[in-house]
Amino acid sequence: MAKQLLIDAIHGKRTPKAPWVPYAGVHCAFLINEPADKFLRDPQLMAKGVVEAARVYKADGIPLAFDLSIESASIGLEIKWWPDNVPSVQSHPLSDKSVAEAGLKVPGPEEGRWPVLIEAARIAKPRLDEMDCALMGLACGPLTLASHLAGVRIFTDVYKNKDKAHDILRFCADVVEKSCEIYADMGCDIIAIVDPVASQIKNQTFLEFVTPYCRKAIKMIHDRGRTSTFFICGDATKVMESVCTIGTHGFAIDEQLNMNFVRDLAIKHGVGFGGNLKLTLALSLGILSPREDAIVSLAAGGTQGYVFAPG
Repeated sequence: MAKQLLIDAIHGKRTPKAPWVPYAGVHCAFLINEPADKFLRDPQLMAKGVVEAARVYKADGIPLAFDLSIESASIGLEIKWWPDNVPSVQSHPLSDKSVAEAGLKVPGPEEGRWPVLIEAARIAKPRLDEMDCALMGLACGPLTLASHLAGVRIFTDVYKNKDKAHDILRFCADVVEKSCEIYADMGCDIIAIVDPVASQIKNQTFLEFVTPYCRKAIKMIHDRGRTSTFFICGDATKVMESVCTIGTHGFAIDEQLNMNFVRDLAIKHGVGFGGNLKLTLALSLGILSPREDAIVSLAAGGTQGYVFAPG
């Protein structure tokens, strides 16, 4: 385990070997034989599971939680709990209202599920420090949060109703900034802005509705002396140049992208990059050998700013 190795890689530096981050999520609950819905509401269990995952998988860094409903729940949206997965967002108050009409406010650390995460981090952080493992905070990205607030119509509003889309995204930017501040206060060494649905839009739309609404959060992370990264999912080929220049120290992608393409872009822009162990084909379904898949990813990623992780 080597926290600094991971931080250096995300900053795009050459490292003696590629650091390793398992995005364990609610698998942490499985490791300690607890259902996800109980685990995510109990800070003692969360801390226990995260530390156990770091120990079992010899992680250089690990997320406190990989759950994009945290911000939505704290804003007041309805969520549905599951025993074997993260909660899902059930209500979309901005589907037919503006932010002002819905009366939404940026949630603070005392609201929603934040107190559970704050207490879990307080317990887990010293143990992870002893293991030389970085604690990562994952904030829901602005476009993904907008899709929770407004539903799928946000993907047409960014083209057909831009004023409303910008109004929603401005609010989301403030929420993401506050989330990053809370994670920094927890002591997270690395803070990620996780915007999986940002791969579903055109590059010009990304530059209009994602890039500017990440700036305040990124500035917050950097002002607090933390390392920043941006996570995106799906086939993000068309927006990867913009991902590289969004302003974070690094980024991470999933299994749908070609690692050679991603590596060359990251090196070109001097940022770190992470992935691309195939979560579905190798780790979940076993269609590909996880061992061979890992060897291929490590060979393609190299040791210039590369973080080995599930895609």
